[in-house]
Amino acid sequence: MSTSLPTAQHTGTRPAGKEAERGGRGTAPKGGLEGRRTVVKVVLFLICLFWIVPAFGLLVTSFRPPDAVRTSGWWTLFVRPAEFADMTLANYQAVLDAGMGKSFVNSLVVAVPATVIPILAAAFAAYAFAWMRFPGRETLFFCIVGLIVVPLQASLVPLLQIYSRVGLTGQFAALWLAHTGFGMPLAIYLLRNYMGSLPREILESAKVDGASHFQVFWKLMIPLSVPALAAFAIFQFLWVWNDLLVALIFLGSGDNQVVTIALSELIGSRGQDWHLLTAGAFISMIIPLIVFFSLQRYFIRGLTAGSVKG
Repeated sequence: MSTSLPTAQHTGTRPAGKEAERGGRGTAPKGGLEGRRTVVKVVLFLICLFWIVPAFGLLVTSFRPPDAVRTSGWWTLFVRPAEFADMTLANYQAVLDAGMGKSFVNSLVVAVPATVIPILAAAFAAYAFAWMRFPGRETLFFCIVGLIVVPLQASLVPLLQIYSRVGLTGQFAALWLAHTGFGMPLAIYLLRNYMGSLPREILESAKVDGASHFQVFWKLMIPLSVPALAAFAIFQFLWVWNDLLVALIFLGSGDNQVVTIALSELIGSRGQDWHLLTAGAFISMIIPLIVFFSLQRYFIRGLTAGSVKG
């Protein structure tokens, strides 16, 4: 009577060597994965460093006296620590005395309505393109999105002629309307993609309960679309706040000038006061930083929403 040992074929198990080989192929070495993560972290750190160093140098320069700014770079402050005693707020005082405070308020008066108006108008249009059926919907949407690639410089002269006829030149309303028109295509595109990615069951349940389109839009779509609204608000506000060309053409300098025009005039007729730009730049950066950091948690979520449906 003979006996035989169970083999891998009889027992249904694979040999240990093959199993180890399959496991080695399926999983990446832990050391290699950690190495790649380290490289990514180092690259990101260097990018952040290259981004922050110029801004830090601008901040240091804004507190240095004019003679020191003209004769040496900001980094010499750390080579000769005795220069810390010469740090002053005179640059900021000179900027405020030059009318930067009023220009700061004018920029707020321009930027806030020029951000809110296109968001409200684009939200209504985006809801219609996403959830309502009407003839020519797709064609009209493609035409509006195509306006994103049209340079705004092409419309400056016709707009200026229209504003001159109706008496809007030099008024805040001129900038509100101009920035609304320039920002609407991108706003409709972002909000339509986001609203279209929301579950259809929500809309159908509201319709079963007897809700109208306006009720669905105001009570469901707006609260659910906060990430996309915040993402566009950041884009639009920063673009309007930092704009110089449109403000210079439609508003000009004077009592209603915005902060970007005031900054361009700080340097002087011969560039002799360029050190004041450092202080003026940091004053103008306060509001954009507050807006970005207060809404940045919605930023990525709002931009990527609607890119993948499923």
